[in-house]
Amino acid sequence: MLSVYHMTAFTIGFVMDLLFGDPYWLPHPIRWIGRLIGWLDRKLLGETDGAVRNEAAEKKKGRWLVAFVLLPVLFFAAAVLFAAYRIHPAAGVVTESVMTYQMLATKCLKTESMKVYKQLSEHDLCGARKAVSMIVGRDTECLDEEGVAKAAIETVAENASDGVIAPMLYLALFGPVGGFFYKAVNTMDSMVGYKNDRYHAFGTAAAMLDDVVNFIPARISAMLMILSCCFLGNEFDQKNAMKIFKRDRYQHASPNSAQTEAACAGALGIRLAGDASYFGRIVKKPYIGDPLRAVETEDIRRANRLLYGMAFFGWGICMAVWLCVTAIVW
Repeated sequence: MLSVYHMTAFTIGFVMDLLFGDPYWLPHPIRWIGRLIGWLDRKLLGETDGAVRNEAAEKKKGRWLVAFVLLPVLFFAAAVLFAAYRIHPAAGVVTESVMTYQMLATKCLKTESMKVYKQLSEHDLCGARKAVSMIVGRDTECLDEEGVAKAAIETVAENASDGVIAPMLYLALFGPVGGFFYKAVNTMDSMVGYKNDRYHAFGTAAAMLDDVVNFIPARISAMLMILSCCFLGNEFDQKNAMKIFKRDRYQHASPNSAQTEAACAGALGIRLAGDASYFGRIVKKPYIGDPLRAVETEDIRRANRLLYGMAFFGWGICMAVWLCVTAIVW
């Protein structure tokens, strides 16, 4: 019976994400996790400018960061869920649905990227640069229209795994506790997992753990994106998506980040990635995909169609696996 409650809540949470996204006014646990990470960062690492650095000590502090973040987050998620189900199964399902909803970001990704699409469609390059700066880490002031569109597409493609399929898999397998675990790891990596002067040692543990927890989900996400091409019309090239995925999926410093980006580039027949400016410095990056045509504004909308296609396939596969396992067990 608990599994029925769980998958019911899983489905309700998925639908809530598609309907409501991430309203800015709604308190969100990821923001709380981010504040905890920021506070621990200041307490454990402190100021590094001009300080004598000890790489081994900083790596150890980074491991403490991971522990000090995960333990309270997992305890909180488990305690809230346990208390809700103790009150009543209906309260448990409602609570689990909301927790599931808050771990997914399908509509949020679409909403933010379509803001870029809207500005580009209105030929407002300054507005488009500002909109895309809200969802990417690179410098956007000098991007042309194609560069802005590329940045938005890359964000949708990469976060299709981090923001949708990966948390969905952890939620399906382990419930909200698994979802909170995944998002805590992912948030740590996004905040301290940089190979810059401050975090190259301190962020090692968070970055390595993020690589581990994303290894399988990133590849499943790419496969779902390629599968989606078969059902979304002739604007998407499934064969080329598979070709570019096989060829370019490791064209990134991370073993996971280029998986969905390669599939997306191949599906759309465009070239993504390449050199980008961060904090005024050009960072050399390999290209992903072939420039069969120029990147255009409409590709942002197409990337979102891929995102939604893989989200529905991800949910459907999770439900199908659950039904099969339930049938066998019962």
